[in-house]
Amino acid sequence: MNLTLQAPYWLLLLPLPWLIYRLVPAFSTRQSAIKVPFFDSLLSALDIQPTQGATVLQPARWQRFNLLLAWLLTCLALSDPLYLAAPQQREQAGRDLMVVVDLSGSMETPDFTTATGQHLSRLAAVKAVLHDFAAKRAGDRLGLILFADAAFVQSPFTADHAAWLALLDEAQVPMAGQNTHLGDAMGLAVKLLSEQEAADSRDKLAIILTDGNDTDSLVPPKEAARLAKSRGVRLHLVAMGDPQTQGEQALDLNTLQAVAETTGGQLFVAMDQQALAQAYDSINALEPRVYQSERYQPKYPLFPYLMMAVLVMHLLAFSLASWQRHRRRSHAG
Repeated sequence: MNLTLQAPYWLLLLPLPWLIYRLVPAFSTRQSAIKVPFFDSLLSALDIQPTQGATVLQPARWQRFNLLLAWLLTCLALSDPLYLAAPQQREQAGRDLMVVVDLSGSMETPDFTTATGQHLSRLAAVKAVLHDFAAKRAGDRLGLILFADAAFVQSPFTADHAAWLALLDEAQVPMAGQNTHLGDAMGLAVKLLSEQEAADSRDKLAIILTDGNDTDSLVPPKEAARLAKSRGVRLHLVAMGDPQTQGEQALDLNTLQAVAETTGGQLFVAMDQQALAQAYDSINALEPRVYQSERYQPKYPLFPYLMMAVLVMHLLAFSLASWQRHRRRSHAG
């Protein structure tokens, strides 16, 4: 058993009853007496020495023991004893992680190749990689935003990864239009992350995947990045496709890089499925599932139990003394 005293100096009071017994005069109890004029003659006839008209009550042995034990427990209680349990390790796992996926028309382009040589559309490649990503985020709450002509919430934050993946699999390019409102999607992600109940204590993170340039968002990407920084939201961006593409499908890597740097995130460029999987693996390494570990030792105060024992001892002693007094009176009667 591991015990410690928070205020051991109270134990210096332990000798106090002995000092009082040795240095302070005993308490005398006066009794009734009869005054007679022939007191001296009576003492001489009976050959008795006169004494003071007072007596000192002597406690029984069990009463002395009870008082000493109660004093010992009281001094121990004042010293604030603690029971120290075995050290514990507490890990704060579980992020609110928002995944934002581009559903613009270019996501149907079948230019991603698997390890077996199979051609996939960009959206199909994203779904395959996100299935592996979700499997590595046990304990996290995942949310899903889809965007094209507008941004909308496909899945609120949930710890049910199977349901989250089912909603991801339902995503199709025609659902949201042909354009790429990247800035609006970023703004929506920041808003949702900031509204969480534990937003102040949780690490707020969004992963944004796009394969084109922003087209006429109400909130430009750089403005959305500044908003994310002010709310403590970190944005990682994954750019898909060929950076040399021209027109609306072009990747503005400078803007994406600026957004990532503003929020403390990183930009990843993926031109094939292997690079895409590598990007999400890198994010997993940068944002580990367990992100705070704390070692602590539970402490249980013993003060209430000691004082409870003192109270019970006094109640028992009072009951026993009352019973003995009642018994003596019964025999005297």
